[in-house]
Amino acid sequence: MISMAGKAIRKWWALFVLPTFIAFIIGFIVPFIYGVYLSFCKFTTVEKTRFVGFANYAKALKDPVFLHSLWFSTALTIVTTIVINVVAFAVAYMLTKAIRGANLFRSVFFLPNLIGGIILGYIWLLLLNGVLAHWSKSLTYDPKYGFWGLVILVCWQQIGYMMIIYIAGMQSLPTDVLEAASVDGANSRQTMFRVIIPLMMPSITVCSFLTVTNGFKLYDQNLALTAGMPSKMTEGLALNITNTFYGRTGFEGVGQAKAVLFFILVAVVALIQNKLTTSKEVEA
Repeated sequence: MISMAGKAIRKWWALFVLPTFIAFIIGFIVPFIYGVYLSFCKFTTVEKTRFVGFANYAKALKDPVFLHSLWFSTALTIVTTIVINVVAFAVAYMLTKAIRGANLFRSVFFLPNLIGGIILGYIWLLLLNGVLAHWSKSLTYDPKYGFWGLVILVCWQQIGYMMIIYIAGMQSLPTDVLEAASVDGANSRQTMFRVIIPLMMPSITVCSFLTVTNGFKLYDQNLALTAGMPSKMTEGLALNITNTFYGRTGFEGVGQAKAVLFFILVAVVALIQNKLTTSKEVEA
């Protein structure tokens, strides 16, 4: 029975893959290619385009607001990636121990990930502005308040999700290796940095990739918490692209060029990160 099913799958696999493949082409490949084309055009609608070459890219790279958004998103991504992964790893390590109420703590830490970004943004807007009001300040009073407000929000939302991935990785660690390290006299610090962390590199790779891409793609939380204020000083890349495309008449092509540059940036960062983490896995 199993062999017959396997033969049928091997014979008709293309028939099962074809609908998904067609949907992928129609829903992603075609719009992506057409979007790249539009980045070289000046247009108000997709039916009225005029090819202008690299003019849109030149305007995008000369836009000081876009360059500041690039720096802002990069700084936010670096800080949140470090904080989220360190805290999530530590929490996962503690919750894999035999402690009372571990499942409850896991649920509590994971719960923020189930709440939408817009709702979280407004919740933390009220909370943080309530705290800052004690000093007659607000999130939009100074860019540093908006930056650290976003850091707190993003970390609070994503730590629980990354914790689940780390817990799954820790529960699959080979117990014989850990027991061998204990027998050889390795202390807790040596076991952590020379045994557990090297064996956890696949999970660390996944979590690092997710936090880096989420940091650059941040939009909902940015819109709800600060909306780029004051004076677009807390405007991330995704929000800047949206504001350029929909908020500045005649700059639709420039917004499209920024979107292509954004895609290239995220792709390059993901490839570099994957290369570095893969090399560490091989060394381990």
